[in-house]
Amino acid sequence: MARPGHRNAACDHDVVTYRYSYLGPRGTFTEVAVRALHARVHPGGGVPDALACPSIQAALEAVRTGEAEQGVVPIESSVEGAVTATLDELAVGTELVICAEVLVPVEFALLTRPGTDLAGIKRVGGHPVAQPQCRNWLSANLPQAEWLPAASNSDAARQVAEGHLDAALAGVFAAELYGLVALATAVHDRDDAVTRFVAVRRPGLIAPPSGADRTSVVAFLADDHPGALMDILGQFAVRGVNLTRIESRPTGDGIGRYCFFIDCEGHVAQARVGEALMGLHRICSDVRFLGSYPQADTAGGGRDRSGPGAAKSDADFEEAAAWLAGIRAGRYGG
Repeated sequence: MARPGHRNAACDHDVVTYRYSYLGPRGTFTEVAVRALHARVHPGGGVPDALACPSIQAALEAVRTGEAEQGVVPIESSVEGAVTATLDELAVGTELVICAEVLVPVEFALLTRPGTDLAGIKRVGGHPVAQPQCRNWLSANLPQAEWLPAASNSDAARQVAEGHLDAALAGVFAAELYGLVALATAVHDRDDAVTRFVAVRRPGLIAPPSGADRTSVVAFLADDHPGALMDILGQFAVRGVNLTRIESRPTGDGIGRYCFFIDCEGHVAQARVGEALMGLHRICSDVRFLGSYPQADTAGGGRDRSGPGAAKSDADFEEAAAWLAGIRAGRYGG
């Protein structure tokens, strides 16, 4: 539960310390994200109170049960795209909302037990998202090695230390934790890869707009019909709301049944974003609100992307709402 007298500035109006659950064990990139998020609240330092969990599902469940106030999980890779385990978990069960995000550069090393060489590596493991980011390096240097997915990169490192794997793809910082060495560094195929991590909490009051925000929702189609996706996209387009990501996922209710994870620029408190969400609610069977929170990458954030003469600023929507209210109140025609 929350420590007496303390709140977290990243997700609430007041400042201070929360317990974080995260995808563990120690030595994951998610732990790096926890520290980065914690540093926003405590720029002077301090070690976050963190609970390592064996899976994304467990990290989020710890928030739902109150064992942690915030859960930190990966949601999107710049190389591999969405982390589907996170998306699927946020779409079902007790609702959680995103309150902060952070971008973490991802650089992989090949971790082994001391004395191991490339010829001795028969089994290599890591998180399923790690393998595609190192595919070319693995093909060129370990073409015969068997790939074994692990719950996390540091879980693979732990398995190497225990003798279940010969090597792990993980951050070089995990080597010391598990008594391993970095046989090779920079084994990733892209030097500029980043992963987006989000902090989630139980629903509550939303922090006011920061000026460069992102809003996330899950929209469930009412039925599968021609133009169904266009109906969803149109709710944002006609209001000049820029989408930063849209991802479809099966609902599990049968072939052709999908939900859409949508990120857009702006805050639910803003007129045009709020109206777009109302439009979604009108045409969809369900809309799950996943939060409005400051963007980690503010390049372009807060800019008016509605186009010249589009009359889609918040002021335009507020003026139109006042005009309609006047008509309904009989104040027109003069």
